[in-house]
Amino acid sequence: MKFPIVAAVAASVLSTAGLVAGDPHVIQVRAEDLKVRKHGGHSFKISQIFNHKYQHKVKGKGIRDVAKVYTKFNMKFPDHLREALIRVFGDLGMKVPGNLHALNDGLFSAGAQGEVDATPVQFDVQYLAPVQIGSPPQTVMMNFDTGSSDLWVFSSETPAKQRKGQKIYNMTESTTAELVDGHVWRISYGDGSSSSGNVYLDKVSIGGVEVDKQAVEIATHVSSSFTNDAASSGLVGLAFDSINQVKPRKQKTFFGNAIEDLAMPLFSANLNKAEPGNYNFGFIDGEEFVGPISFVDVDASRGFWEFEATGYTLPASNFTESNNKTGVFQSLPHTAIADTGTTLLMLPQPIVDNYYGQIAKARNDNAFGGYVFPCNADLPDLILHIGSYKARLTGDLIKYAPADTDDFATAKWCYGGLQSAQGFPFSIYGDIFFKAQFVVFQGGMVDKDDWSKGAKLGFAAKPGTQLPKETPAVQDGLPISNLASTVGSGRRRTGGGSCRARAN
Repeated sequence: MKFPIVAAVAASVLSTAGLVAGDPHVIQVRAEDLKVRKHGGHSFKISQIFNHKYQHKVKGKGIRDVAKVYTKFNMKFPDHLREALIRVFGDLGMKVPGNLHALNDGLFSAGAQGEVDATPVQFDVQYLAPVQIGSPPQTVMMNFDTGSSDLWVFSSETPAKQRKGQKIYNMTESTTAELVDGHVWRISYGDGSSSSGNVYLDKVSIGGVEVDKQAVEIATHVSSSFTNDAASSGLVGLAFDSINQVKPRKQKTFFGNAIEDLAMPLFSANLNKAEPGNYNFGFIDGEEFVGPISFVDVDASRGFWEFEATGYTLPASNFTESNNKTGVFQSLPHTAIADTGTTLLMLPQPIVDNYYGQIAKARNDNAFGGYVFPCNADLPDLILHIGSYKARLTGDLIKYAPADTDDFATAKWCYGGLQSAQGFPFSIYGDIFFKAQFVVFQGGMVDKDDWSKGAKLGFAAKPGTQLPKETPAVQDGLPISNLASTVGSGRRRTGGGSCRARAN
């Protein structure tokens, strides 16, 4: 899928105290005011599990993860990134793909044919979640991705040479699997590689909530980027149905099928640094955040959880006296997406430049393929403004990976988890952001007479990241959540499938 370079979407205007013209429409809700929308609906918590095959010590992790962002969103690789990747291949003693050398314009062509792996080692993720497919259920470990909309899995039809120990889904062993005749899927990546296959309908259960006739995209060809991650069996896309890659008829995501039977039409992401996090569907756990939740509108027209951010602040304690931007809000409106499938935080160039400008000897180094800084540096916090909401990211989260060795203990230079989104159609608030902020993803149909309905994102501080003084919560309660709902046992049809809770 190719995304054109577009201007930022104008933010909606709310004439409420504390907001200025051009700010996104923000409503804050206290935990005690959250209400159930569907009594007797389902809710569940799904905890991440550590990927025991995840490689902690691999040189070039930072640039590999930048390459993954370009690859995922089918963006052309700039010259400096291509050259840095070639050096990483050499350092790792790996053969450089011919196409990588041959690109004399420094750019990959989107949708190019052929297998080119621009991420030289594992397309690995540190934490995965169990998903059950079929009857009887087959358990596979998958990655939840709010930046895509396909549930695809390694299967018995994936060639053996493209598998490296992944658990597979075998359709022939499921009594409820149905081939969707004439339907195929294909995802092309910015490095010229692709994954593709056929489509089945089958039961999919996550956290004990089961969707009948969920579209399961089985892989008959997998990019080597995914092949090299032996622990992960695929992705669960949680973006909007409109960017599902099945043809000729797009299919619903798991969330799209289950939403009508959930107690609340939402899920939340609670990701953590250096330990497993969790996703909650159908309810909000008030123990996972502090203060009110700030809800903003989502523009789903491009299929992503897209929102408008307004600027940034670097706290005064992190500035020198000579810097005239000390602790002052800097207006920089930008369109962004919330994407759990991207590890990094990709922001507009001015924010990135000003942030690293506060760190002695930090620089944008083409040899490392991005922004690096001395590993012994104390990193400043960063506050991102989304309308009236202020999201604090502590500096320790931005110390992402060793740059010149494979271990923090021996590295002199470290790679920043904050990198530039220049050339992308939007900024990407990835896992660096999620480790600091509790985020709610609300779906549902828009109701022009009820702002609380329809696609929303909610943001709240996690313990340890709250600002010294929180903004008082607005008293209006939105009926979108539940702090103590239980899993129901009813059954009803939803979209292309039915959803029901199953006793564990």
